[in-house]
Amino acid sequence: MASESKKSGGIVETIKTIVYALLIAGVFRTLFFQPFWIPSGSMKDTLLIGDFLFVNKMSYGYSYASCPSLYLPNFGIDVDAKDLCGWADGDNSRLFGSEPERGDVAVFRHPVSGRDFIKRVIGLPGDEIQMIRGVLHINGTAVELAQQPDFEETASPQGPQGLRPRCANGPVGTGGTCVKERFAETLPNGRTHSILNIGTQGSDNTPVYSVPEGHYFMMGDNRDNSSDSRVPSVAGGVGFVPYENMIGKANRVVFSSAGSSMLFFWTWRGDRFFEKIE
Repeated sequence: MASESKKSGGIVETIKTIVYALLIAGVFRTLFFQPFWIPSGSMKDTLLIGDFLFVNKMSYGYSYASCPSLYLPNFGIDVDAKDLCGWADGDNSRLFGSEPERGDVAVFRHPVSGRDFIKRVIGLPGDEIQMIRGVLHINGTAVELAQQPDFEETASPQGPQGLRPRCANGPVGTGGTCVKERFAETLPNGRTHSILNIGTQGSDNTPVYSVPEGHYFMMGDNRDNSSDSRVPSVAGGVGFVPYENMIGKANRVVFSSAGSSMLFFWTWRGDRFFEKIE
């Protein structure tokens, strides 16, 4: 009898330990840092498919979007931040709020789907943004561009989704060299980062976007392969992102894998471990 009681008590203690661990992890993720895998190539070459980073939630303060969400369609799991913190949604404000700066690489909730996206903050509230012949214009002035060596990568399936890169040198067979033009883009506040160009397309010439108060204009660094604020959210893009939808700032790549699984150690990109995000 004593043995059964001891065994039962051990099971209860194990369950309590797991529950406490989950609660601590939930609080940590809600208040401090959120893990994020880069699933697509929209931020190349700043971020590559398979980069892993932690998003600093303390950067911009807290809103309903700070609550964790979990989307695992293969297991039928879809827990949205609004399911937990929807009561705090609606006033476009933040607790201990700090405003994003132009040039920040930030994770945010998509205004329609609620999925987590990562892009660069390009337009601030009140700005006018326009693309003219592939050149970003902010408040009527073209940003400074400097030609850099081309970005090259192997034309092959990338990441768990097996995405193939688009190339400026046309369709390239598997194993070939995929080339994109690369430029250093300097924003009005002096922040410089790398952008890529694949070719001429519709998003290279846009109307003027007037960023509403309390919203931000987000763009991917891989300009011709990014779904961002240049297309309204109801039309499949991102549109203007409300302040309360910002989750946090990405500062550094922690780990990176070029393969379809992080367990394939031979695909690890050791040169990207702990790399600072510009």
